[in-house]
Amino acid sequence: MTDLSISVPENVTFEQGIEITELLLNTLEENSLLEAEITRVITELVKTHNGARGFFVTYLTDARSCFDQPIVSLIQALETSPEIVSDLLVKNVAMSATMVIYHHRHNNLEMQESSQRVVQRSSNLIQQLNFSLLRSRLQQLFNSVQTGAGSYQDFLERWKYDSEQLAAIVKILERLL
Repeated sequence: MTDLSISVPENVTFEQGIEITELLLNTLEENSLLEAEITRVITELVKTHNGARGFFVTYLTDARSCFDQPIVSLIQALETSPEIVSDLLVKNVAMSATMVIYHHRHNNLEMQESSQRVVQRSSNLIQQLNFSLLRSRLQQLFNSVQTGAGSYQDFLERWKYDSEQLAAIVKILERLL
């Protein structure tokens, strides 16, 4: 392993977050990064909303199975930004669960499998991260789905989820809570 320096701009854009994460994942696959470097890059990405969005959209959707189980340095890095990480992971697990339904309805098996991968990877991260804010956000989303009110109601209404999609959100949240 070598210490390849991947730099993350202080005000990283969403697009830069994607590019940096693609580079990071490629070097991870080659096993050519030190654990400390992996942690540093991901920590720098997830300290901003744009960087975290770019990281998650790339990491969660990457087709390579070597990223299905998160490594310790990834978990350690995500733990440094509980507010941003909690918000994005809760929304990612919910949105991807609904997209599995959507793609199934439209007979798009490839996209259905991709959405299922995002559900699984998001779930794996949620299960390994141990901070109360994440659990609280999962519960808030669950409550909003169940009651039609609460802190996630605007999110649910914006995406116009139907009853089958809401049931998919409940199902995944029940496994995670």
